[in-house]
Amino acid sequence: MASMTDRLDFFSRRCAWVNGPIIVGAGPSGLAVAACLKEHGVPSVILERADCIASLWQKRTYDRLKLHLPKQFCQLPKFPFPEHYPEYPTKKQFVDYLESYAKHFEISPRFNQSVQSARYDETCGLWRVRTVGAGAEVEYIGRWLVVATGENAEKVVPELEGLGGFGGDVIHACDYKSGEAYRGKRVLVIGCGNSGMELCLDLCDHDAFPAMVVRDSVHVLPREVLGKSTFELAVLLMKWLPLWLVDKILLWLAWLLLGNVEKHGLRRPSTGPLELKNTQGRTPVLDLGALAKIRSGDIKVVPGIKRFSSGSVELVDGQALDIDSVILATGYRSNVPQWLQVCGIVQGCDFFSKDGFPKTPFPNGWKGQSGLYAVGFTRRGLAGASSDAARTAKDIGRMWKEETKPAKRPVACHRRCISQI
Repeated sequence: MASMTDRLDFFSRRCAWVNGPIIVGAGPSGLAVAACLKEHGVPSVILERADCIASLWQKRTYDRLKLHLPKQFCQLPKFPFPEHYPEYPTKKQFVDYLESYAKHFEISPRFNQSVQSARYDETCGLWRVRTVGAGAEVEYIGRWLVVATGENAEKVVPELEGLGGFGGDVIHACDYKSGEAYRGKRVLVIGCGNSGMELCLDLCDHDAFPAMVVRDSVHVLPREVLGKSTFELAVLLMKWLPLWLVDKILLWLAWLLLGNVEKHGLRRPSTGPLELKNTQGRTPVLDLGALAKIRSGDIKVVPGIKRFSSGSVELVDGQALDIDSVILATGYRSNVPQWLQVCGIVQGCDFFSKDGFPKTPFPNGWKGQSGLYAVGFTRRGLAGASSDAARTAKDIGRMWKEETKPAKRPVACHRRCISQI
């Protein structure tokens, strides 16, 4: 039962009836599901907190970034990459592709709409999504809610003893653009994933002196094997072989091409790279040249951090390093639990877990209850998001067609309400 405060809040803000799904997030996942819905004749509204589409790609990635997988595995539904694009498109090319995608399907997100809360109103059987933006509050009301904010909505910043007293420059990888600003500096990069490795490589290319903190085990694979994408090879092998055997083949190829990486401080997990990705979401590192820099000593691999002090860091093995800057390549997380709530409880708690991912694994984690959908949480990149988008649009499209003319549901509103969008 709605509280008196909820009732008063409802009447104090503008409300908007959405004739179709409400999509939260205008990244690749949100654009893909909106495009697939259009193919089924279903209108939708995309709410985006930033002022552009794909804000992660446009505003929170480094300049040298390219797609780590071949373009055929990264294209969105119904719209291939231009033929003249290279196999691994650049950041700018990918953003241009997304802009063309939105233009082609006539997708116009509502920008600067930061979702504060979304909840299912059991009284009327509708979703109520409250946003703040441009100095105004709006509550969007509709039958379906598609969560498309993705796996990387918020940066992860770990608590590190003494970091506040370090005194040097400290940034997260999402704020890093180029190594030019670090020329000649000693830089500690915390994290050894794809971003951490590539940032270290970029720092070397700009004559900086990076040290990379490797706290956990990590799989490092060659990006290509005999000119063929390692990922493409894995996809091909999995059509005929069990996953555990494909993992063994990939590790044998990695050893053959890269050698024993453990002697350089890069311990391999006991679980294979594909199984680890599927079960824990940990992506293997695709080597773009960082390993050669590690072998040459240009990138120094160090163990975990004990504490920071002014201008230096003490490591768990007792080493002390003098450093000028720190870059946190510590990853991202879903922000779904922050806004998809009812009285502090995640709506449909049987669907989303506390970490903001659907509990049901791929390929069945796209549909919840009461018109709730999730797109882009598969831990399988853009191909997984495209699969979710197609399934979601098909399911909603089926219901849409069954209701040739959706009956208007009674919604409490007042003279400031927008009747329909």
